[in-house]
Amino acid sequence: MSISPESIIIALDYPSISDAMKLLQQLEGYPVWVKVGMELFYGDGPGIVYAAKERGFRIFLDLKLHDIPNTVEKAMKVLCKLPIDMVNVHAAGGSEMMKRASGAVKSSLSSPSLLAVTQLTSTTTEQMNVEQRIPGNIQESILTYSRLAQESGCDGVVCSPHEVPIVKDSLGKSFLTVTPGIRPSSEDYWDQKRVTTPLEAIKLGTNYMVIGRPITGAMAPRTALEDLLKGSL
Repeated sequence: MSISPESIIIALDYPSISDAMKLLQQLEGYPVWVKVGMELFYGDGPGIVYAAKERGFRIFLDLKLHDIPNTVEKAMKVLCKLPIDMVNVHAAGGSEMMKRASGAVKSSLSSPSLLAVTQLTSTTTEQMNVEQRIPGNIQESILTYSRLAQESGCDGVVCSPHEVPIVKDSLGKSFLTVTPGIRPSSEDYWDQKRVTTPLEAIKLGTNYMVIGRPITGAMAPRTALEDLLKGSL
């Protein structure tokens, strides 16, 4: 079973734009997405967004905005001036915050897809119960956040692959799911808890898979990507 490169989001989890550019040069020509997260964006600013876009990559700006509604709305208006294709907020910020973010996104010229982060893939049910004081299991929490996100104007959610079926069954196939926690079966899980292999994630119905170290940490990233697309990673 092969995997479409358009379903792959490569996480540019690097400390500097020079490191990220080395990877982009190796992957240029493949229609994959790239994810610009906090470390790279806060360290080097929006330059990497423009550089990646110029090389034909679609961009997921992963800053997980979470603040009072007015602050998030204003921040989103600024971020949407960048050539981004996807951006996110934390669903825990609430419906009003997500509605304001959605309004800012939809009124922008670029109008990227807006996602809401549900529960991080590093979070366990026990952590959620004890530390967040949210009862029940993690799947229930994720579905609740997902419903709230959809009602608030978001285009989809970030969740682990394991929750994709319940999200799609409840909210419709067109509601997007972006799934971190993707690891080859031979890899260490690092700080991720709820993980799957790339093929398992596709079978579970996810739209996009975020993949970092299996590609970025490989000796030959382009070869690792090609192996993944062939379903052999």
